[in-house]
Amino acid sequence: MLMAHPAVLRNLVEQYDALRILHAEDGSEEVRRRMGDVAYTLCVSTGTRDIDAALIAARHRLPGARPHDDSLVPA
Repeated sequence: MLMAHPAVLRNLVEQYDALRILHAEDGSEEVRRRMGDVAYTLCVSTGTRDIDAALIAARHRLPGARPHDDSLVPA
């Protein structure tokens, strides 16, 4: 499976979090639609089927997520 770059995952998680706040405040159709789009992209990017699992998987893949994260170690 192809893995999304951590920068892409970070951007998607940040977008989803911001949209979730907007949805709680105004709940417009546009915000709901955009949340759905970002949720779908997160699921595809992480190989999951629901947004909760996608958020967990994405956050787990971000640098600093694990105590022994080797993402900064040159290969």
